[in-house]
Amino acid sequence: MRFRLLTYNIHKGIGGVDRRYAPDRIISILRQYDADIAMLQEVDDGVPRSRHDCQVQLLGDALDYRYRAYQKNIRLKSGGYGNAILSRHPLFDVNHVDLSVRMKKRRRALVAHCRLHDGGHSRRVLLLNVHLGLAGFERVLQLRRLVASDVFAHTHRQTPVVIAGDFNDVYGTLGRRTLLPLGFLPAARNQRTFPAVMPLRPLDRIFYRGDVRHCHTFTARSGVARQASDHLPLIVDFELEKPTVSE
Repeated sequence: MRFRLLTYNIHKGIGGVDRRYAPDRIISILRQYDADIAMLQEVDDGVPRSRHDCQVQLLGDALDYRYRAYQKNIRLKSGGYGNAILSRHPLFDVNHVDLSVRMKKRRRALVAHCRLHDGGHSRRVLLLNVHLGLAGFERVLQLRRLVASDVFAHTHRQTPVVIAGDFNDVYGTLGRRTLLPLGFLPAARNQRTFPAVMPLRPLDRIFYRGDVRHCHTFTARSGVARQASDHLPLIVDFELEKPTVSE
């Protein structure tokens, strides 16, 4: 059973260069790559800069993503923003893990289980959508807190798990130190996604473990993708393997 997963910091739908709010550009990119699961960061809800749009609803309706999960991490005077998961397959047991570090911006991981259906068969995948902090020590603490959370305490080692998002990991070493010892593998090795107009840093990452196989990874590099946000989307094709544990 194959599925496509995309992670994308959409920067509230505001262009990284022209600073123009143009959600149609984000919609165009998501439509082009047609992911089964889209894990998004910096998604606005009710904020003046984005016309008070509820972007989860806007994107979900435009692209026919029936299943949606949203987590507002930052509250502003009007509205706020956070992480979102849009899916063509059912989401359930939606929760969060608090990753906030004292004196730093509030951060949480959005957690959801996804039931993928194909030809009469179904499989469950655990999804974790993160947007880690700007400081190196902050990111280390956040990732350690995530893997030490109850989410993993109750998850079998062979259960398909995907951690994706904006790691803000300038040198691409954070996952190797924290996730690889726990059996996670990188779906992309230093795929540069930031800044979108001329990518220099692999800030966006996808890690996986369990009964799932990585098939192909790529970034969107079209002219629209370079304009729509300050990040490029990272896209991965996965294949779920025959389960080795009961679901």
